[in-house]
Amino acid sequence: MLASEPHLASSIDFLGRLRNPHRGDGERNFTPVLNVAEFINENILESLLAMWAWVGSLVNYDWTFDIPPDHPAGYVLAALVHVVLLIHVPAVGALIYIWMERKVSGRIQDRLGPTRVGGAFGWLQTLADGIKLIAKEDITPGNADAILFKLAPYISFAASFAAFIALPFANGWVALHMNVAVFFILAVIGLEVFGVILAGWASGSKWSLFGAMREAAQVVSYEVPVGLCVIIPVMICGTMDLISIGNQQAGLFTNWLVFHDPFTFCTFWIFFTCATASVNRAPFDLAEAESELVAGFHTEYSGLRWSIFFMAEYGSMFVVSALAAILFFGGWHGPLPLWEGIAYVPGETAFRVGGYFANLMGCLNLLAKATVGVTVMMWVRWTLPRLRIDQVVITCWKYCVPLAAVMFVGVMLWTSGIELWTGVRPWSPSHMFPAHHRGEIHEAWSSPADDRVPVATGEVNRRSTSMAGRQKSADGSSISHLPDNPLLSSNFLLSDLPEDARLTTTTAFTGARESSP
Repeated sequence: MLASEPHLASSIDFLGRLRNPHRGDGERNFTPVLNVAEFINENILESLLAMWAWVGSLVNYDWTFDIPPDHPAGYVLAALVHVVLLIHVPAVGALIYIWMERKVSGRIQDRLGPTRVGGAFGWLQTLADGIKLIAKEDITPGNADAILFKLAPYISFAASFAAFIALPFANGWVALHMNVAVFFILAVIGLEVFGVILAGWASGSKWSLFGAMREAAQVVSYEVPVGLCVIIPVMICGTMDLISIGNQQAGLFTNWLVFHDPFTFCTFWIFFTCATASVNRAPFDLAEAESELVAGFHTEYSGLRWSIFFMAEYGSMFVVSALAAILFFGGWHGPLPLWEGIAYVPGETAFRVGGYFANLMGCLNLLAKATVGVTVMMWVRWTLPRLRIDQVVITCWKYCVPLAAVMFVGVMLWTSGIELWTGVRPWSPSHMFPAHHRGEIHEAWSSPADDRVPVATGEVNRRSTSMAGRQKSADGSSISHLPDNPLLSSNFLLSDLPEDARLTTTTAFTGARESSP
């Protein structure tokens, strides 16, 4: 819901309670999110309390209670709803991906893979294995730290699962809409290594400890090139909000950031290589190298706790693949804008079948892209031999980090440096059929909807007056009504505006700077 709109009355029904939880949206940042907490408070809990009051009236007692829309009970129940929905992604995904890995490895090795349980394709093989693991004895070694040994698998899974909180599956379909979602996911998913280190140390086994130390060195090392690669699409889009980054790639596939310039194209492959290493997948799975360390950090684990480690691994594989899809491959937007005409539009707050269907198709699109990424990881695992630990570290520091830094400088020059120096805008496939200017996409907190300045053929959303510094002109009048300098604003690029808009914006800012004290 936009900041200028009044609060919806409590009598609005379920299908009408769709709104943006962030106040002050930009022109195109509308995210139709169901405010589950307020709906629970104003509908479900009020209905239950009304029934309770009616029961009290039968025995001549006044059991009337009032539930405000922001009551904590609604948020607790809404959190449970989000958790139940999100837990199905890594849980059901692990069932599918384990079956896929067996079939992929079988085909690569000229085998058939599972063919008996559940039919000719072995659909129920993973479910049968899960039942077997649940039934197995849960053994704790005599030399292990019992509490930490049992706690380690859950720490790994909790870190992998927490990343789903900020991962959007469509425009507005996210558990918690964060304007720093990229930073949050990278920070949280790196915490999975603590469970691995704890498992190796608490097992009381030298093989487990060796595997845990390898994992620690590997994950910490590869976080550096992963961060450098993620900065590049963030710099191009001017935001760390994954929903804004996804929406900036709407339209044809030529708008995807992977086709933005040659450096971004190379950045994706560096990111995917480093992400594969960060989630401990072959050929970088030195933490569980069975040819050297028996089974690595989970040597002493069995039964359900052993399966939780692998559920965390497949969950992390899905997260990094979905993150790559959002950052480089348009997110929930398909190669053709088939559903753009019926999708939600800015300012729309009511439920609409067309908008919901467009979001559903976008969610399926993102799931398909993430599944392709997971499949490629499986393909690589059963194709390339495992590296040595020294080769893994050398690959990171001698190759991936320098290449990521070069790509960062190259994108920076391609995006703004060439045009500033030569006056010629570098060609990009995204210029062929742009759905909109990237400068029109903003986070909810950066541009109030009622504070826009029309410039030429479009609108330039100016940032808040606090971001502009509330500069004063020589006569003391405020110049906060002027648009920001596109070179300083991270929300749009100067080259994304029409020629007359560029001249107007640059002239306005230059005059403001010259007149400021």
